[in-house]
Amino acid sequence: MPGVTDNEVRPRGQAWAAAVIGLVAGAAGLGVAELVAGALAPKASPVTVVAGVAVDSSPAPLKEWAIRTFGTNDKTVLVGGILVVLVLIAAGLGVLGRRRPGLARLGFAAFGAVGVAAAVSRPDSALLDVLPSIAGGAVAAWALVPLLRRAWPAAEPEWSSPRPAEPRPEPPAADGGVSAPSPAGGPSRVAGTGTELGAGAVAGADPAAGPALAAGTVPAGGGGAERPAVMRARPGDLDRRGLLTGAVTGVVVAGAAGLAGRALGGRSVAEAARTTVALPPAARPARALPGGADLRIRGLAPFVTPNRDFYRVDTAIVVPQVDPRAWTLKIHGMVGRPIEITYADLLRRPLVEADVTLTCVSNEVGGSYIGNARWLGARLADLLREANIQPGADMLLSTSDDGWTCGTPVDVTLDGRDALLAVAMNGEVLPVSHGFPVRQVIPGLYGYVSATKWVTDIKVTRFDRDEAYWTPRGWAPRGPIKTQSRIDLPRDRATVPAGRTTVAGVAWAQHRGVDAVEVSVDAGPWRPARLADVPGPDTWRQWVLDDWQATPGRHTIQVRATDAAGRTQPQAEAPPAPDGATGWHTITVQVS
Repeated sequence: MPGVTDNEVRPRGQAWAAAVIGLVAGAAGLGVAELVAGALAPKASPVTVVAGVAVDSSPAPLKEWAIRTFGTNDKTVLVGGILVVLVLIAAGLGVLGRRRPGLARLGFAAFGAVGVAAAVSRPDSALLDVLPSIAGGAVAAWALVPLLRRAWPAAEPEWSSPRPAEPRPEPPAADGGVSAPSPAGGPSRVAGTGTELGAGAVAGADPAAGPALAAGTVPAGGGGAERPAVMRARPGDLDRRGLLTGAVTGVVVAGAAGLAGRALGGRSVAEAARTTVALPPAARPARALPGGADLRIRGLAPFVTPNRDFYRVDTAIVVPQVDPRAWTLKIHGMVGRPIEITYADLLRRPLVEADVTLTCVSNEVGGSYIGNARWLGARLADLLREANIQPGADMLLSTSDDGWTCGTPVDVTLDGRDALLAVAMNGEVLPVSHGFPVRQVIPGLYGYVSATKWVTDIKVTRFDRDEAYWTPRGWAPRGPIKTQSRIDLPRDRATVPAGRTTVAGVAWAQHRGVDAVEVSVDAGPWRPARLADVPGPDTWRQWVLDDWQATPGRHTIQVRATDAAGRTQPQAEAPPAPDGATGWHTITVQVS
């Protein structure tokens, strides 16, 4: 290459190796960040805080698309997408570092800064939350250059002998000339012979011994014997062994640090404490479920949803770990007497059992974001009355441990329904993923305005003064649940045999109750379905039509419900935003 000497580093087109080094440096930084997060700030893993900001800043239509497309796996997909982006950027910085290591280091440092900014922007941020991102960015930036040097060592040749060979007079060339030494230590031409010496030979070689000395040898002064030369790869050549050892070391560091961080962060204080909680008996137990509440039809959602199957939709990338021994609930704002209670205080209060169905506002017509459970908790109305709510207050702004907020109309918590601060679910201490140690359960409202998990604060205020998390994102400030119904069997697009066929599902209109369900086949007349019994108006209701005579061919089945107030769910279809989906659930089946 004109103008470049052998001693200068010159790229050899091995961008893949530089990309690998960038990945290893980034992985080492991320592993150390996880270690620091696990030890000092479990909620501040860089990926977690960046994912949280992504959730908070995403427009509502994008959130709805993610929930529809990925369901309860939406957070996993988001974190996976962030990791893919980090992989691509780390690889790119590795390639950049081959020529501009300083600039590549700044790139890794910039990503640490992004993590810091994301950490401090979280509503529940603490001072230590910046440390994981700082440590991760610093380690990645530092590790890049040593890894590059191992892969491309910029070294001069080293002879095995500490003494240079003594020069000898040049013998005359065949054409009367003398050999000319290479000015750069490269190939030399023996004048008049057309013979070049190898790159490892030295000037003064005897042509009688051969055209040239073998590369990598030097003459022993005066004796004609040769000594081997130890040569390292030319500057700019890839040292594959150095690349491999550096990459393996970096991967081991990244893996060990990451696993240690996960182990430390996985020390669930909440889960450990949950196992020690002794639930007191209910001061007002729920009535036994009616014998006909569950029709026990295979494929039909059970009346009581098991805890493991209960839907979970929230904004928490990592489930908050709340120690009940440190938990407190503050009720303040427009009250005459602010209240602060502990978990032990709450358990000592008269507890109430209630069967309540919860529904997410993101639930599409016929969707699965709904579940029914038996809850145990303290009545929220009692606490609010003790706090002496001031006239004019119409909103409860509740806050989760992770900073999420929820706006609940005051009137629905005081009208006699079982609005609870729940501590148990289906006879078990509240699961951590469903809000342990305490969550809100308020019948008749979509979850985004009623069902705050990990609740720690309730501010009594007004809708014209405060906004909860979803309201500025386009959702209605109040969210009463709409009357809806769903077909569970047969499944949409299923193939069923001809003859008598069972059609069954669930319907709900919380705190009003379901009075009727009707089924139509192929736009024919509406036929009444048989309803299961229910313990009250706050749960869903199973229904069944078991005498449809299915004939061969393709059929369309629709369902609609009517609530106790006489309102029949409308046919007009509407998306979940801004206050809940509407429309008749419609499926098609093939009868053979």
